[in-house]
Amino acid sequence: MSFTKTTEQSSKYEHLEKMSVQELLSNINQEDKTVPFAVEKALPEIASLIDVVVQNMKLGGRLFYIGAGTSGRLGVVDASECPPTFGVPFDLVNGIIAGGDKAIRRAVENAEDNANQAWTDLQEHNISKNDIVIGIAASGTTPYVIGGLKACNENNIITGSISCNAGSPLSQTAKFPIDVVVGPEFVTGSSRMKAGTAQKLVLNMISTATMIQLGKVKGNKMVDMQLSNSKLVDRGVKMIMGEIPVSYEDASKLLTNYGSVRKAVDYYNNKL
Repeated sequence: MSFTKTTEQSSKYEHLEKMSVQELLSNINQEDKTVPFAVEKALPEIASLIDVVVQNMKLGGRLFYIGAGTSGRLGVVDASECPPTFGVPFDLVNGIIAGGDKAIRRAVENAEDNANQAWTDLQEHNISKNDIVIGIAASGTTPYVIGGLKACNENNIITGSISCNAGSPLSQTAKFPIDVVVGPEFVTGSSRMKAGTAQKLVLNMISTATMIQLGKVKGNKMVDMQLSNSKLVDRGVKMIMGEIPVSYEDASKLLTNYGSVRKAVDYYNNKL
């Protein structure tokens, strides 16, 4: 299959430095509008990957994202938001970035070029055949990510990928590839822009749909969310009031006593 790295092609906009702020914003916005349509075309592939993630998680498996640079940071963000949002253990969804945690804030030179390091990083988490590893790379050519997926394939670990170039080496390596082709960036090669937005949208879909399938949402509410600040506590109290006929004060007591909206509502309903 031929491979064209569209994320590196020249922007269709010229002389950006001569544009006014309003012109810059308008043109960036026009490009951003195309991203959801690119994601839409990949929905069948996204669904196939989610199905296998849910299946393996029901068997005790975990989800790992591996990536470098912007792609790695996006994986770390999505993984880190799962415990507070859905009340799951911190090691159920994991984000691993080339260069280690220090690379979240500062680029680590040549970290993404080591094709063997991702497998070493995964082994530190005692990776097993029940786990799923999703490689994230806008270009689809990052050695760190491709090498990690190749090692997973050799060890019978299910692999998926998120890339923004059709038919990339990464997509050809993953068992469940997702290609979201967003085309050239507004600033040539700056894949933190449309490609990064596309990756974030797909990650939102993967984690959210997976957690819903695992029963971590009731109705449309985050009934297992962690009550880590006053805003979330207030939200939890109001969620309880929406489920059972109690006052704000009583709902607050239930939430304090039982620690989650789900447990508070279940206790109330079971005592009836």
